[in-house]
Parts: sequence; C-alpha cells; structure tokens
Amino acid sequence: MPFYETLTEATAAERRQLMEAPVIADCLQGRVTPESYLAFLGQAYHHVRHTTPLLMLLGGRLPERLGWMRKAVAEYIEEEIGHEEWILNDIAAAGGDADAVRGSRPGLPAELMVAYAYDVVNRGNPAGFFGMVFVLEGTSVALALMAADRIQEKLGLPDTAFSYLRSHGTLDQEHTRHLASLLERMTPDDQAEVVRCAKIFFKLYGDIFRALPGWEETRCN
Repeated sequence: MPFYETLTEATAAERRQLMEAPVIADCLQGRVTPESYLAFLGQAYHHVRHTTPLLMLLGGRLPERLGWMRKAVAEYIEEEIGHEEWILNDIAAAGGDADAVRGSRPGLPAELMVAYAYDVVNRGNPAGFFGMVFVLEGTSVALALMAADRIQEKLGLPDTAFSYLRSHGTLDQEHTRHLASLLERMTPDDQAEVVRCAKIFFKLYGDIFRALPGWEETRCN
C-alpha cells in the first residue's frame, strides 16, 4: 500500500473529529454568518502568515538523510509566499477590517498550532512538519471549494472574498499529489514521525475550528 494511503487510514479518527467541529457542519448546511466567515479568515491569516517562515526554517533544518527534499521545499516557498495577503484582501472584500486583523493576536488554538510547528522543526524531527502539510492541504482539498460555494450562496459576497478558499482548494489538489511522492521516499522512521505529527496537527487544527463562533452564537448577536 502506498504510504499516503497508510497515512490517511492511520489518521482517519483524528480527521473525523476535525470534520465534526460544529462550525464545519454549520457551513456545509448553509448556516453561516458574516461574523463566522470573518472569524475563520482572521485565524487563517494568523497561521498562514507563518507558512513561508516555517518552510524557510525547515529547509535549513533538514538533516542530510532528507537533504533531497530541499528542492521541493524551495518550490513550496515560491508557491506559498504572500498568501496571507490574499486572506487580508478577502477580509476587506467581505466587509471586515483587514488592518485590524493584521495587527491583532491569534486566538490561542492558532497560536498553539503554529508554536508546535516551529517546535517540530527546531527541536524534533523536521520530517514531522509534513504531518501539518498533510492535514492542512488534505482538509483544504476536502472542504475549501465546497465551503466557498456554500458561504457565497448564503452571504451573497463577491468572488473577491474567496480568493484564499478557492485558490487553495485547487492548488492543494496538485500539492497533495506532490506530497504523496515525497512521503513515499522517506525512511520508515521518518514516515512514522509524519503519522505521529499528523495526528497532533489534526487535533490542533480542529481546535481552531472548534473555537470559531457558530451559527447560533453569531445569529443571536
């Protein structure tokens, strides 16, 4: 069995817990408010703005046995740089205050997920970082395009408010195929670390969604 399939099966329970977050269920049922969408974008900004710095750090921390991955990391950097600005543009197009988000602090779940990512790269086995890539890109492919359509239909927002969701939903399909080929070349020990970290990142990323205001909460405000 290809390792990507093994990884998917090994993390099925954690993925299911993430998908059961109330705000995701609300979104897929068309129950969404401007406040909940803007809250999602705000927390996305706070973790996406660390993607390029994390990848740059990762490139320098890869041990020699993973040195062959540096070219792929450089390609990821080129593709990911500046995506946090897409999110700020979406926030402005959706009626939010992009400058306020830029100057704000992340919620605790987003801050913890980013901190753990830095810790994995700096102190642990850098291979584990690809557990986060697997979680974020896999979730994006599964949800982003569908969520964008449901949110736009409900809120009547312009296309310019969905550049992050729609671009990542499409881009991450290609990234997923690339990630699968990279993971396949890792040693069994490094693959085991990817599985371990993916399970943790599913929990941490799910906590970000679970902390977002839901339909009932925002509708009553």
